[in-house]
Amino acid sequence: MDGAIRWLLEGDPWVEYRTRVDLLGQAEGDPEVAKARLGMVRDGKMSLLLEDLRGWPGAVLSSHKSAGQLYHKMAFVADVGFRRGDPRIEEISGKVFSHASDEGPFQLPINIPEHFGGSGRDAWGWALCDAPTVIYALAKFGYGNDDRVRKAAKFLAGLARDNGWPCAVSKELGKFRGPGRKEDPCPYATLIMMKMMLQFEEWKGSEAVHAGAEAMLGLWERSREAHPYMFYMGTDFRKLKAPFIWYDIMHVLDALSQCSWLGGDPRLLEMARIVKGKADGEGKFTPESEWKAWKGWDFGQKKEPSRWLTLLALRILRRIG
Repeated sequence: MDGAIRWLLEGDPWVEYRTRVDLLGQAEGDPEVAKARLGMVRDGKMSLLLEDLRGWPGAVLSSHKSAGQLYHKMAFVADVGFRRGDPRIEEISGKVFSHASDEGPFQLPINIPEHFGGSGRDAWGWALCDAPTVIYALAKFGYGNDDRVRKAAKFLAGLARDNGWPCAVSKELGKFRGPGRKEDPCPYATLIMMKMMLQFEEWKGSEAVHAGAEAMLGLWERSREAHPYMFYMGTDFRKLKAPFIWYDIMHVLDALSQCSWLGGDPRLLEMARIVKGKADGEGKFTPESEWKAWKGWDFGQKKEPSRWLTLLALRILRRIG
């Protein structure tokens, strides 16, 4: 692992920054950490991404799996470590805040066809497969104590059931519901709701997060026969992929590895062993699938090891121990 970490420290400034903080445990005030973070904030590639986000909310949402959607890009920017006070972050966050729903969650322009239960027209609304990601990013930016963020998070947390979170949308989106039984949890909604709630100290050990974690592990345990809302944990699910957009093994493990009470749960360890087994002889990880919208990033290809993907994998394995 030492060789892999040296390699990570030679990478882009955001990789170096997260490596120093997440893998080496260096404090934010450490001169090397501060230097890497300054490099990240000034980086040209990151500046272009932030410029993109100034166009919030971006294209009308028709597929939550569309990796180029601005709310996915905002989550990535939050994941690398941007926060309020950094260039553009307060401007972008202000645009998000300007479209809060009556219930609290922040709205995006969405078009759900009539044959799926929607109106077939563009409308501002939220769904449980986008709203948690928006709140997650705002909390990571440092708005976790903002009354607007807390109102939105509390409303979504209240939708929890004893088996995770269902498919749910705002009233503006009509009767849309994904292809599944009403009593089943939506795996993707449950995943990103867990991620969101883990950003709030008072909810980290909540019954809802415990139920969500058990839902994820239970689906893994029954992956051959349990496919609620047509979410599978098969071959594609097990491919290494970044950034965290959809329902895959790295995304699920990143959330579960933050649940300290899972300890040595054999289902969690089995998933971790699968990821660990994909490392090359130098401890580096190569993407096995890529998002076309992220072409040009080191994780947007399948031919050579990716520093960002390697960092994510090592961080997961370190948390699990």
